Amino acid sequence: SSGINAEYGGPVLCILPFDTEEEVVERANATEFGLAGAVCTNNLSRAYRVVSQIEAGSCNINTFNNFPVQIPFGGYKHSGFGRELGEECLSYYSQTKSVFVETGDPWCPFD
Repeated sequence: SSGINAEYGGPVLCILPFDTEEEVVERANATEFGLAGAVCTNNLSRAYRVVSQIEAGSCNINTFNNFPVQIPFGGYKHSGFGRELGEECLSYYSQTKSVFVETGDPWCPFD
């Protein structure tokens, strides 16, 4: 269905019955997008197993659209470029420069 394989500008919830975890992971990854996903279950072992296999930049367990500023946010595949938020994003707004300063007697071959 197009509702499952499209990326929207707002939250969309698709609820589908399943028989196996493998089926869930295969469905979740059968798209060219991968911004975010969520798993809702009482079995946290299952939730961790499933989200570790989902090809999405951010995954929630038993919640959705909860992205604190300390955690990098961004997608996989065709869902964005790079990461926003968190320490990881600082590299996109920075350029590293190394400077060494001699504080003793400077050596200069041109004196």
